[in-house]
Amino acid sequence: MKKLFKALLACACVFSLAACGQKKDSNKFIIATDTAFVPFEWKDGKGKLTGIDIDLMNAIAKNQGFTVEWKSIGFDASMTAVEAGEADGMIAGMTINDSRKKKYDFSDPYYTSSVSMATAKGSGIKSYNDLKGKTVVAKTSTSGFEFANANKKKYGYKLEVVEESSIMYQKVKNGDAVALFEDTPVIKYNIASKQVNFELPTGTEGKFNYGFAVYKGSNKELLKKFNAGLKALKENGEYDKILKKYLG
Repeated sequence: MKKLFKALLACACVFSLAACGQKKDSNKFIIATDTAFVPFEWKDGKGKLTGIDIDLMNAIAKNQGFTVEWKSIGFDASMTAVEAGEADGMIAGMTINDSRKKKYDFSDPYYTSSVSMATAKGSGIKSYNDLKGKTVVAKTSTSGFEFANANKKKYGYKLEVVEESSIMYQKVKNGDAVALFEDTPVIKYNIASKQVNFELPTGTEGKFNYGFAVYKGSNKELLKKFNAGLKALKENGEYDKILKKYLG
């Protein structure tokens, strides 16, 4: 019996090592991203993940000699995945701010953005003052939401918060909201590509930077690789080519 027990124990150890002893591939990283934040990330007509963030991350990976496994799961879900260790990092048009720095370590900024208010053409909305008593919409966890939320008392509008950009746009199209607040390059791209028949009646608000993020205190080597790759792409002109491809 003792011999049988030892034999079974040995087998168990072998299977345990096979299942649990495998080391993570140090040259492969799981990167989470949003499902739709055009032109930074979305799936094209063939279901292929594309956009500025995707091209930029893939180019940095190539430059730095690592591979990427993508998880297109949504903005909030990406943050959850990073915090839970289910993703090594995230790139999703994520604004670098003091609040997020408490949970994440950020790369060097890779894009400077701003917020714009968009309305349906012919809506009659010309300024923030025209929003009084009306409903506006913003996407959760975005800079557009932060601006809209901070100013709702000042201008007297009702703020509705949604999970997806597509829902936000649809509410303005349907007349359920008179305006939306969105990152400027995103709404400009949608207008230019005729995805929406909107206009921008006011100027842009604020300036903020997007960054690649990892959970605070973790994946320092990945963050270092991202910064080195970003610097190299800016120096060799590939960074500008990626922006021009999507923003013109």
